[in-house]
Amino acid sequence: MTAAVEANCDGLVGPTHSFAGLAPGNLASEIHKGEPSNPRAAVIEGLAKMRLLHDLGLPQFVLPPHERPDVGFLRALGFGGTDAAVIEAAGRTAPELLNTACSASPMWAANAATVTPSSDAADGRVHFTPANLLTNLHRSLEGEQTARSLRALFPDETRFAVHDPLPAQPHFADEGAANHVRLCADHGEAGVNLFVWGRDAWEAWSGRYPARQTLQAFEAVQRRHGAGGAVFAQQARRAIEAGVFHNDVVCVGARQCLFFHEAAFEDRAAVQADVRAVAGFEPVFVEVSEADLPLAEAVKSYLFNSMLISLPGEDRLTLIAPMEVAETPRAHAVAQGLVGGNGPIGRVEYVDVRQSMRNGGGPACLRLRVVLTEDELAATNAGQRFTPDLQQRLETWAGARYRDRLSPADLADPALLVESRTALDELTQILNLGTGFYPFQR
Repeated sequence: MTAAVEANCDGLVGPTHSFAGLAPGNLASEIHKGEPSNPRAAVIEGLAKMRLLHDLGLPQFVLPPHERPDVGFLRALGFGGTDAAVIEAAGRTAPELLNTACSASPMWAANAATVTPSSDAADGRVHFTPANLLTNLHRSLEGEQTARSLRALFPDETRFAVHDPLPAQPHFADEGAANHVRLCADHGEAGVNLFVWGRDAWEAWSGRYPARQTLQAFEAVQRRHGAGGAVFAQQARRAIEAGVFHNDVVCVGARQCLFFHEAAFEDRAAVQADVRAVAGFEPVFVEVSEADLPLAEAVKSYLFNSMLISLPGEDRLTLIAPMEVAETPRAHAVAQGLVGGNGPIGRVEYVDVRQSMRNGGGPACLRLRVVLTEDELAATNAGQRFTPDLQQRLETWAGARYRDRLSPADLADPALLVESRTALDELTQILNLGTGFYPFQR
């Protein structure tokens, strides 16, 4: 066994963070559509969560925002003239397209990619497949830049393999690690890779909300990564209909523990049997019943969109939950019940990420989990490694470059384009991302 640790790679919120309600089935996003957002506060909240993980002893990295507004996307749709003219015309004649081009959704790094650690991969490298996210237009713009971001953070091709996204076809609709859970006895040992899919691409889907992840996408990811210990499980249809757009809204796991709502899987008994069949350890299943926490309250509180982490020197796991769990009585009772017993979860830490929550993303949405050995950790881009000094620099940067109030109507302001590019240009220097990282820099 090689010693390894689970690092977190958090998405930094972009300057155009707004509540445009672009994701059907994401109830929080729909409820807050049109409200003013606070991009500056969103950055501070995200950095505070990163600082907590850093202080708890886990490696923490920063993934940069994508270039927004995406002027190239708008030009491809026929808008012309100067960049400012493109923004103004789109805002005047096609505001939904402008909202799409401005979405700060890459902040939710759980959707950035699916990751296979070197201990699970056939060739002994860490594999990443950036998600194509093609179910929603605004997210389908992310794949190429996500691959560039991951290659900047994990540049050593002898240790890391950053693949291109899967083909952008409905049969291979891929939402990344938001539908993937890895279980293991120890991070450095071979584990179980639980791939949760919403629909079989060869069968018709007629649900109220889209089933974003296909079985075929995860089968392709498993093949290209050579990922061992694979279990493919179907997400419960009734969960999707209740607003569980990603399975991490009702399920999270770490080490031997799978923590989930009874409505997470179409056949939860089969999932448990399949996990046991391939695990080289005894998994622990912590199931929350509908009676203890109705599915609607699970979705509202985002109890399962918490981060479940293993801390150095601690046998029991820690749950990093959104503040909304503490404010939702039944969700809070479940959380406190976990730590009050002798189960695998020993404590709960609450974090305030309300700007993300109002757009439909909790603590788990903001991070991509990557298991790394000491040598692999040393081969990452040190400029993106979180430190208290980097936090201070980024807070100062955001304070100078981000607005503290932004409504969807403000996205049509050409000045926001200039502000965003100025901020991102400075960020490439802060994070040591090299030249030409963003399209506008080339």
